[in-house]
Amino acid sequence: MGCMFSHLAAKFAFFPPSPPTYHLTKSPGGKLSAVSSSTSSTFPATGDSSLDVRVVKTRRGNKVTAFYLRNPNARLTLLYSHGNAADLGQLFDLFVQLKVNLRVNLMGYDYSGYGASTGKPSEYNTYADIEAVYECLQTEYGVGQEDLILYGQSVGSGPTLHLASKLPRLRGVVLHSGILSGLRVLCHVKFKFCCDIYSNINKIKKVKCPVLVIHGTEDDVVNWLHGNRLWKMAKEPYEPLWIKGGGHCNLEIYPEYIRHLYRFIQDMENTTTKSRLKKIWQDIRKRDESKGCCSFGLCSPKCPRCPKPDCDCSCDCRCDCSCKWSCPSFKGCFSCCKKPSCCKCSCPSLKGCFTCCKKPSCVSSCCCVPKLKCCSCFGKPRCPKCSCWKCLKCPESECCCCAGCFGWLCCCGGGRRKEGETRGGNTVA
Repeated sequence: MGCMFSHLAAKFAFFPPSPPTYHLTKSPGGKLSAVSSSTSSTFPATGDSSLDVRVVKTRRGNKVTAFYLRNPNARLTLLYSHGNAADLGQLFDLFVQLKVNLRVNLMGYDYSGYGASTGKPSEYNTYADIEAVYECLQTEYGVGQEDLILYGQSVGSGPTLHLASKLPRLRGVVLHSGILSGLRVLCHVKFKFCCDIYSNINKIKKVKCPVLVIHGTEDDVVNWLHGNRLWKMAKEPYEPLWIKGGGHCNLEIYPEYIRHLYRFIQDMENTTTKSRLKKIWQDIRKRDESKGCCSFGLCSPKCPRCPKPDCDCSCDCRCDCSCKWSCPSFKGCFSCCKKPSCCKCSCPSLKGCFTCCKKPSCVSSCCCVPKLKCCSCFGKPRCPKCSCWKCLKCPESECCCCAGCFGWLCCCGGGRRKEGETRGGNTVA
């Protein structure tokens, strides 16, 4: 039933130009070239190295046509997904302007059923189309996702976000008059229906690169609220461009369009993988600090006056030893113990605390809950003379550690202390 609705929705979503505005010819040497069907658009002569015409086969059996426009000064490549009522013949002049003004290589393609591409247009065909074109960029031109910017206009925002959600190291995304979903263009709905297509409202959350949203305030086809919502839902939103008075198909004629887009391209060129990772870690650190506790949700202080594990208040929830996160290698702390009941241990090597016990009752009984015995999972202590490293006040008869706790390095150091070894200035017999 859902498949039938999708085919029905496709009839209202795709309007390929008929007849196509161009057709393909093959030279005696086997090289493909495009020939315009009208005088409104002109293609380079056969043999011009600035344009490569390719036919790419998709995983769904269709053959899609793609134009690759080469710029010798480019550092990045733009993969352009057009709207629902245009083909490559109508967009070629725009591609040339973008290639020159933005100083990028540009790959544009026609969806299945558009232009010289075979098959019929549908949501899932467009997903297969953009995946095949991206694979062509990788294999034929050596373009990795780190050097790629995806550009989606109107319906093209669907395949663009589909591919962007699968590429974690993508350089950037541009959404030009993008849609939240196909059904939301027609009416305001808050739920997902089986007949809906291009659920961008869900996929935008999976995009891990900067997202530039461009939308006209007077768009009477896709309301400006679509672009505004997409921008707010992006994980890493770039400064948006709301073109005052702009419609759905005329944003390119506004001077601020090319200026803002050029600034975005320049910022993406200056952004390295190292700087992006650094920014991501800074954002995560700020978010964790704003929560007032660890991001894993493992620490739950019982004292209302103690909002953070590393606070300096003196209350009943603390003991004489430090309750701060002082482990130098915190990364390895949870290698085997996924959910300890307390993580306020300040041992020099917290990694060893979880090597033997999967669900300990505490990390360090003297540090967190003095009355609990961390050895309860191993049975009764065999050695009453074993002493805890951290707690300096617990009686030896009630010490939480034993010789059997061979893995609790932070509590007993792997076994009994030697006779005559001092602890805090006192000699242990």
